[in-house]
Amino acid sequence: MKILVVSPHPDDETLGAGGTILRAKDEGNEVSWLNITSIPLNGKYAQDIIYKREIQLREIEKFYDFSKVYHLNMPTTELNNIDSVKAIDDISNVISEVRPEVLILPDYNDVHSDHKRVFEWCYSCSKVFRYPYIKKIMTMEIVSETDFSGMNTFFPNYFVNITDYIESKIAALRIYETEIAPPPFPRSEENIRALATVRGSMAGVRYAEAFHIIKYIK
Repeated sequence: MKILVVSPHPDDETLGAGGTILRAKDEGNEVSWLNITSIPLNGKYAQDIIYKREIQLREIEKFYDFSKVYHLNMPTTELNNIDSVKAIDDISNVISEVRPEVLILPDYNDVHSDHKRVFEWCYSCSKVFRYPYIKKIMTMEIVSETDFSGMNTFFPNYFVNITDYIESKIAALRIYETEIAPPPFPRSEENIRALATVRGSMAGVRYAEAFHIIKYIK
């Protein structure tokens, strides 16, 4: 099976689906990664931050050993200013090359405007008459974004047992050292493990990742 995980920003793929990626690869599936944004070279960010992010990207690509990796390098936090026609065309080109059967996206109710934009663009690239190979579309739960969605709460209806992969997911998270902090910060090792525990209890396993399926063609 071919799976494409789409992250608005680097670390979203690990926060939302790190254990699922690792399990899917162990089960013999092809997992590719489409990352939409990068730190813009506009003087707003120090050079050492940009350098660290590049190192993190290379390390995370090696850690997961993705079948294919794509970086569109759109400016982070500025996707509302990006031309949708061009963005959809770029995403469509990736999807047409990967030809995924499963598409994993950020949730459409995430609080971050970049996440909402990415979902809209990607969902536009999932029409069955143009992309008939896509059989399952689901959104992932990204701590610090999905859980701050206010009234539009995340409704999980699909769970992946990641009990054997929770430690590896935490190891992947550590690669993004600039994005994590101690509790009560949402993106902490303790809180990632706590969320996996809660979702695991809902699924009858020790640790799980939760998703919301919005389309499934059997």
